[in-house]
Amino acid sequence: MNGTSVVASCAVSTLLFGCMSSANALTQDISAVFRPDPSKPQETVFLNTTPPSGYCAEFPSQCRMWAMHSVRLPLNVNSIRPIQAAHTDPRQGAMFQVPANWRTAQIVHSGTGETEIVQVRWVGIGSRYQLPVSVVDLVGGGVDPATAHTKLWNDNWGFPPTPCHFSGFGRLGENFYEFFWRTPMEAVCAKKAQYPIPSMAYTYVDFAYELRLPNPMRMTSGQYTGDLTISIGPGREVDMGDVMLPGSSALTLNFRLDVEHAFKVEVPPGGNRVELVPPDGWQAWLNNGRKPTRLFRDQRFHLSTSTRFKMMLECQYISGNTCAISDAGSGHSVPVDIRVSLPDGLTDFAGQPINQRRLLRDGSGTELILPSFYVDRRAANLSFEIAQASVEQMLDGGARTYIGNVTVIWDSEV
Repeated sequence: MNGTSVVASCAVSTLLFGCMSSANALTQDISAVFRPDPSKPQETVFLNTTPPSGYCAEFPSQCRMWAMHSVRLPLNVNSIRPIQAAHTDPRQGAMFQVPANWRTAQIVHSGTGETEIVQVRWVGIGSRYQLPVSVVDLVGGGVDPATAHTKLWNDNWGFPPTPCHFSGFGRLGENFYEFFWRTPMEAVCAKKAQYPIPSMAYTYVDFAYELRLPNPMRMTSGQYTGDLTISIGPGREVDMGDVMLPGSSALTLNFRLDVEHAFKVEVPPGGNRVELVPPDGWQAWLNNGRKPTRLFRDQRFHLSTSTRFKMMLECQYISGNTCAISDAGSGHSVPVDIRVSLPDGLTDFAGQPINQRRLLRDGSGTELILPSFYVDRRAANLSFEIAQASVEQMLDGGARTYIGNVTVIWDSEV
């Protein structure tokens, strides 16, 4: 093995969330990254790097427990007419329906054009409802603000209506109430006012989401981007009824995933020089007259990878689909059988382990090697062997020296 050419291009894609509003639309970046961690080789998932805001920034342990993330959207929602007391139509009061089922977006690799799928669903909504006057005045006075908020809606907003779920959060003042509801399904969650409300506003919207991201171990290093637009307004995907109208008509999620793979081959010092010898050494032949049945040498190396790759040969002297070594004087050459054994966690496309797998010039049999987890500096082996028939040919001509350059290629640009 004269040279080792390792072609590895490694980068992770990230989902970024950054928000900006216009007259009719909001945009929010969602970012995630995959970067293998030697201390956690079995952890083969993206890390959401979107800065949290809103509910999850204040209650991170709750969000970890529910596997959700949140961002606070600068979305103002205002009533266009008074909310009537004891209204019978939920659309005439305070209601929320959000896209709690999975929505799908395509992301595209910036260099190769490869595509993957990202899924997102809305799993919680929060805000601060703002009243024009003290809630105590709205319910006729004589009670404290906490009791007044409860009287106004026949229950306080810390306890959501079904089918929304409790989050444990509620914060109130004389003319506002902050809340957060979990949304397990696409259905209306509505509150009915018990007293007339001349006007009301939501001063922001907390968007809590869950992500399904592709398997980074099957992705090419680099950056993937894509987007998904969610409509907002009466009868749309984010529906807050017919009285509470949003200041933006859509939310566009801009996804960015960065894949930063690790790929490294370490050959020990002197490992680029391989001398093939009999199993018992040349001395056994010289002392006992027994011709060697084969010539061989094993060469260990260490491999670190979180990405798919392929292996193949380049040869100074060619013998069919493999390499050969040659005697410069006579021009006689013999083929070299070259095989590779790779550590656990690496398989071919059929899921079979790579154990004494032949390496060939066209790469057949090693054209796609896949990791199931991050292989971190694990031992692997290259075997070089000349078969008995070729050894006999080499020895028949007397003392000769056979040499040749063999280049083993590990290529992660698959």
